Amino acid sequence: MTGRDEPADRPCPAPIEDYAMLGDMRTAALVSSAGSLDWLCLPRFDSEACFAALLGTPENGRWLLGTVEPATTTRSYEAGTLVLRAEHETADGRVAVEDFMPTTGDATHIVRRIVGLSGEVLMRHEWILRFGYGDARPWIHRIPDHSDLGSDEMLVATAGPNAVGLRGPRLPHPHGLSHVDEFAVREGEVATFVMSWWPSHLPPPPPFDVARARATTLANYHAWTTHARYRGRYAEAVRTSLAVLRGLTDRDTGGIVAAATMGLPEQLGGPRNWDYRYCWLRDASLTLEAFLTCGYRHEAATWRDWLLRAVAGDPSRMQIMYGVDGRRDLTERVLDHLPGYAGSRPVLLGNAASDQRQLDVLGEVMAALQMAREHGLAESEDSWALQVALVDHLADTWDRPDNGLWEIRGPARRFTHSRAMVWVALDRAIRGVETHGLEASVERWREVRDAVREDVLTRGVAPDGHFRQHDETDEVDASLLLLATTGFVEADDPRYIKTVERIERDLLRDGFVLRYRTASGVDGLAGDESPFLACSFWLVRAYALLGRRDDAFALMDRLVGLRNEVGLLSEEYDPKARRFLGNMPQAFSHLALIDAAVELAGRPERTDPVLR
Repeated sequence: MTGRDEPADRPCPAPIEDYAMLGDMRTAALVSSAGSLDWLCLPRFDSEACFAALLGTPENGRWLLGTVEPATTTRSYEAGTLVLRAEHETADGRVAVEDFMPTTGDATHIVRRIVGLSGEVLMRHEWILRFGYGDARPWIHRIPDHSDLGSDEMLVATAGPNAVGLRGPRLPHPHGLSHVDEFAVREGEVATFVMSWWPSHLPPPPPFDVARARATTLANYHAWTTHARYRGRYAEAVRTSLAVLRGLTDRDTGGIVAAATMGLPEQLGGPRNWDYRYCWLRDASLTLEAFLTCGYRHEAATWRDWLLRAVAGDPSRMQIMYGVDGRRDLTERVLDHLPGYAGSRPVLLGNAASDQRQLDVLGEVMAALQMAREHGLAESEDSWALQVALVDHLADTWDRPDNGLWEIRGPARRFTHSRAMVWVALDRAIRGVETHGLEASVERWREVRDAVREDVLTRGVAPDGHFRQHDETDEVDASLLLLATTGFVEADDPRYIKTVERIERDLLRDGFVLRYRTASGVDGLAGDESPFLACSFWLVRAYALLGRRDDAFALMDRLVGLRNEVGLLSEEYDPKARRFLGNMPQAFSHLALIDAAVELAGRPERTDPVLR
């Protein structure tokens, strides 16, 4: 390999749909098709970012390993894993770059391996490390190091509690505020670079066997994803979604984050730029249900233990989200130094919704825990005692307005979906007593469950007979599609049928489903948003339940076709611009894909999809 140093251009972040995720079940990185790793938080999903070019410019931190000359690129994951392979073909040759994060060991590493496939390709290596979400320049120096990667030095960046080291056959050199290099890779040549994080008060982790780490990582993924029971029409999409959800699960604590990123806009240039790197009880519960449906029970026990630790204490103080380690303080603030993705500001750190009252959350939690019981997970004394305390508190406080599933930042309302999920929480708790022999006094729970149902069927129904978003409007909300999937009503209930028809009339945009009409002003925010992908998968399930299977498969095929080349989905999709919006990859979108695939497979009249 031969090389030279030159300054590089400063491109804007790639389109959201251009990114692939790497992960080690502690944190996650986003890398573009050009080989620019533009987002990484260390050492945990919700730690500060050290590569934040995704929300600004390369000066906010990135790690580029890409071709100097224009290239045609194809990418794919090793099936069922987050081990990424990109092949770049230029006019002069072809190279492969494999990126992965080992899923074993105590340290966090990113491995990037370049292999020359034909001819000669000039590669650009650029390493710009910035802690503090792209704001803090570290002290960078070289130290002696002896690994089998071809160099006797390691590049080390230190700032406060964080230290990051870069090993490789040739290390980039200082150029302004960057470290850069250019080198040629010829057919048969291999160059492996490893970046590692460790607490700055400790020595660097020792070199490790990259080939063995790769083999172990692949084996771990394959052993897990091949266990999935689903073998239907959408098997590849389900398998990829399961790998994504596993990649968003912290292997140390059991917490499940909603997305790998923060600040990606729901509308380009708009203010809806939330931080999703936390553990929503709702999203985690729904992820747990997707895992259980596909045959994974161990994850249920791990997540239940996380829940016990996070929620422990006064039931009235239960939050709707927590940090990965269960911390409660998620105070929201603006990162003024970041210009935002495509100029979308403010860039928000933390999430004020953590202080909201959202009545639906315990319904999702209790539904997931009841499903876990049905799959053979026995309750401990502590786990059931916690559930009893939470349900008792809900029974005392259910008849209050709340902020709803969509974390409305306008006035609290009596949202129909929220109150239906109160019914679900009570119903699943009662089932726990009646069908699993758990101990609790259920007479009052039954009384409140009946009262809640009557309330929803009275206040939650518009004069023309469809369910409505809340009791002060006749607007509909995509969350109403869930009333049949949760069992609150049967799919053939005339009110549900009218609701689906009204959603088709009011919330479809180019065939995809909006959460609600932002023009109604219910959320108290400026700007608009695009269709929410999970809601479109909910419509697939509604169609299936209504017997509209042709419509269900047609929409499902469109949605599966929206995934990027490596099978990932963000939060929203703009059908006009044909691009992703919102945080990426989004657990809600991937778990909803799994639920829809299973729904289509699980009906008695199913044809080609099957569950093993």
